[in-house]
Amino acid sequence: MSEAAPECLEGVDTDAVQSALLSWYREDHRSFPWRETTNPYEILVSEVMSQQTQLGRVVEAWDDFLQRWPTTADLAAADRADVVAFWSDHSLGYNNRAKYLHEAAEQVETEYDGSFPETPDELSELMGVGPYTANAVASFAFNNGNAVVDTNVKRVLYRAFGCPDDDTAFEQAANELMPEGESRDWNNAIMELGGVACGQTPACDEQSCPWREHCEAYHTGDFTAPDVPEQPDFEGSRRQFRGRIVNTLGEHDELALDTLGPRIRVDYAPEGQYGSEWLRDILTDLADDDLVELDESDSETVARLRR
Repeated sequence: MSEAAPECLEGVDTDAVQSALLSWYREDHRSFPWRETTNPYEILVSEVMSQQTQLGRVVEAWDDFLQRWPTTADLAAADRADVVAFWSDHSLGYNNRAKYLHEAAEQVETEYDGSFPETPDELSELMGVGPYTANAVASFAFNNGNAVVDTNVKRVLYRAFGCPDDDTAFEQAANELMPEGESRDWNNAIMELGGVACGQTPACDEQSCPWREHCEAYHTGDFTAPDVPEQPDFEGSRRQFRGRIVNTLGEHDELALDTLGPRIRVDYAPEGQYGSEWLRDILTDLADDDLVELDESDSETVARLRR
């Protein structure tokens, strides 16, 4: 361990911790199709889809998406409205993620001659790819990423080693623990640990957690952890109505607000709580995300998908 090791890792047998986790992961782990590939495009699609979407729903959508657009060239050549409609049809969350994924594919084709960038810094230049996603793609596709730190990893580090609830501390500890040259398996392994053994309700013995002998929480019985925000219900959410708007506009060239409204919710009333003001607010967000165009006139507002 280096002299700059975080305080929460002082006294930790790093070699033993690394060996135990990697052996546990390699012996048995959940099977997801994106774990069976090192194709950076396929991995990027899985990472973008997995944002605020349950992994069980992602598997089918991921397969369908790649059958339709198997390469960045195919996606870059697609009509953006078709990509957005796919995203909405599969209930994959905010449609601007589809837009960013489409733009990232265009960047790979035009700026990188069809070859994916390989480092976290280069990957961060792609549209919609933040530090976490860049690290994930660099790790899982090229095995050269830094430590990935998501809510599962934070929970594990907080419980096992008493790392403070601080993003910098979590990042320092995660990078200190990761063995050199093992970012692919290590990042998968520590996220798997948080996902199946060290969830909000821990299953230490049931899942044969490999860190039980090292874990403060296991020995003290105190399994508190940083609060993990729950994903809001999709039914009745703003995300759902954004998706309905995109789907409806995809079926029509354009629609006025008071024609569109009743098509996306049965209780739409122009002057009501869920009326023209409510609908205009959502449409403005979609316009800000370059998904919808609004034509304003004195008599009415007309919405259409941006092509």
